[in-house]
Amino acid sequence: MADNIPAGVVADKAAAFRQHLPDLSTPRFTTLAASDAHSHAAELLEHRRPPWLYGLYEHWMRLLQEPFKGVTNDGVVRPGLFKVRDEGVDMARIVQRAGEVLRLVDEVDAAASADAAATGRTKRTTTTLRDRTVLHIDSPEWRTWSNPEFLLSDKGIRLDEHAPALRDAVMAVVSATLSPEGYDKAVAAMRINGFLGQLVGGEKVMNEWSYNFVLFAGKGGIGEGPSVAAPWGWALYGHHLCLSVFLYGSQIVVSPWFTGAEPNVIDAGPYAGTRILVREEALGLQLVQSLSSGLRRKAVVYEHMKDPAMPKGRWNHDDQRHLCGAYRDNRVVPYEGVCVGSEMSPAQVAVVEAIVEEYLLYLPKGSREAKMRDVREWLGETYFCWIGGTGDDDAFYYRVQSPVVLVEFDHHSGVFLTNEEPAKFHVHTLLRTPNGGDYGMALRRECEGSVEQGYIWEG
Repeated sequence: MADNIPAGVVADKAAAFRQHLPDLSTPRFTTLAASDAHSHAAELLEHRRPPWLYGLYEHWMRLLQEPFKGVTNDGVVRPGLFKVRDEGVDMARIVQRAGEVLRLVDEVDAAASADAAATGRTKRTTTTLRDRTVLHIDSPEWRTWSNPEFLLSDKGIRLDEHAPALRDAVMAVVSATLSPEGYDKAVAAMRINGFLGQLVGGEKVMNEWSYNFVLFAGKGGIGEGPSVAAPWGWALYGHHLCLSVFLYGSQIVVSPWFTGAEPNVIDAGPYAGTRILVREEALGLQLVQSLSSGLRRKAVVYEHMKDPAMPKGRWNHDDQRHLCGAYRDNRVVPYEGVCVGSEMSPAQVAVVEAIVEEYLLYLPKGSREAKMRDVREWLGETYFCWIGGTGDDDAFYYRVQSPVVLVEFDHHSGVFLTNEEPAKFHVHTLLRTPNGGDYGMALRRECEGSVEQGYIWEG
């Protein structure tokens, strides 16, 4: 969740990242200052800069051509792990909020048509904002989220390009869907993104509202809106915050999601005192430090954050130690480390449960409780592993993985800040639901009114 911390503590934490502020007179940052989201994306997509990220983008596009399968530990998807159930969600309320978004979208389209008619100009495109915003429930665009600041998949409503009324309506959908504390966490991540934009002079690329929102709904034509009677969903994505939400009946799946921050604290301005990803860090450290020396040796799969013993592909420039980030929908991630159910004490198991519950914070209370029951059922096949040091000041990575949940935490080196080594003020976290659970895929064949197909993601 978002933490508001005392000013003195904020100042102490802020001192670390402020030692790594970049020189804004360099070409990278003067170009950033003159760019908006679209010209900044063109720098990557057309000019292939930076080359390492363009190479990753090309790899992502190849991964997108694979039929969706889901993250697994051995390449084999286990059936029957996820069922349609009553989680007590007020779906009518969320659908109503989505309807308000579409009402305002239609107003934008009507105004654009009226303006074109009044001026005698031909519209540059026949694609309406509604067509961009409401995609088919089985659209492959579910999988095209990514967490860099580059706008690589320009669909839906770009919040910072529209009036506050539409922006607020979108956030009302997010608020109605998530838990109150989960909503606060998402808003804090967005505000920290805006703070980073101010720090590096890139406010037109990274700001509080530099996110895209898209709806997935309908079985008919493009633009058909959400209904309480059929599965639907939404995605909100941009730099350091990507949420994929599937909804049906009274049930919610928030998976996959990505949340990060650089820095993870705001030390100035109207949101000073905002900090996120604190408990995720503290609980992980508490767990690894509680292990016996023997179990700790087993849990720590690599002693160094960029370890010479790592096989090729275990670290890359952008994901660093994360395995299950953007486009990694079918990744095979073998279990590593310590088995929670058979090797940890009850007190340590309780910390693992607290870690997972923190990663389930976006879910409303009833859905979170239901998901935690799933998690506890599989403690005998839940594994905890670690990379890096285990001291209070060390940077680290950890993963908790079972057949029904996978979470990753990673301290990163600087992207916009200049720290060459991973630091505690730059954090990436994510959650996946293995065995086809991401995007609610494993539930879809059980959903009344869903589309029967093999989920071959094409075009």
